[in-house]
Amino acid sequence: MFRTAGLEAAMAHTLAPDTEALTLRHGDLEFDALAAGPADGPLVLFLHGFPEFATCWRRHLAAAAQAGYRAVAVDQRGYSPGARPLDTADYTMSELVADVAAFADELGAARFHLVGHDWGGVVAWSAATLHAERVISLTALSTPHPAALSQALASSPEQREAMSYVKLFQTPGAAEEQLLDNGAAALRGVFEGRVPEDLVEDNLRRLAQAGALTAALNWYRAMTLESAFADAPAVSVPTLYVWGDADVAFTAVPARATGEWVAAPYRYIELEGFSHWLPEEAPDQVVPALLEHLSAAEEDEED
Repeated sequence: MFRTAGLEAAMAHTLAPDTEALTLRHGDLEFDALAAGPADGPLVLFLHGFPEFATCWRRHLAAAAQAGYRAVAVDQRGYSPGARPLDTADYTMSELVADVAAFADELGAARFHLVGHDWGGVVAWSAATLHAERVISLTALSTPHPAALSQALASSPEQREAMSYVKLFQTPGAAEEQLLDNGAAALRGVFEGRVPEDLVEDNLRRLAQAGALTAALNWYRAMTLESAFADAPAVSVPTLYVWGDADVAFTAVPARATGEWVAAPYRYIELEGFSHWLPEEAPDQVVPALLEHLSAAEEDEED
């Protein structure tokens, strides 16, 4: 684990001045990461979604660090230039979850808190199941429990329509061309005008680099939507789930059913008028709830 200059441009204008740039390794792959807070503080791992990077967590990193946590956000597989395998099979959920465990190992944490949004939320739900003995608490933003989503895809035409874009994203070549055409107008539109412009510009700049968007889209191409989430069991760690009722990807059906898949203390927050982009759009609403959740889980950890 060492400092990297790879994120200097982003750090110069988007992040708190005490944020550190790190590189984390998993096998031959090297992941760019952002870190803040005391090195000996309880670890909080933040996992971004598509088409975001670790910078989406800038407010959360600063707040968690101020509260005494070691807050680390990683540019995940495909997003870090040093962790961009070419084979779609290298982006299956088992590989993505294995990355999470490797990050914690690199950071010397036997147990840790996990926070995820969008695809990062899918990985976080899965990691909290497969590594329940290591995950102190789970926080998911926007993304419902995978089994609740699977049920909604089977029963709700509205949810199926909301995720109809996945078919395009799974089409090699066509998705890249459509998203990057006309100065990446369609990719910019994904953010719905809800994400601060400096983050949007930085995201687009990085995803326009050779191979970057294809690697990010490989997350979609490595799964079959109809069966990807069907067998996900309930999680058994304290869980906070936050959903915005203007979310265009996840409807109220799976969001409000998610609690049925948590066999542990559970808090659900529904934010009126907020969209899918909760890390960037709603830090003032999310951060206090997150810190309260982390604190409660830490108290349980000590008992």
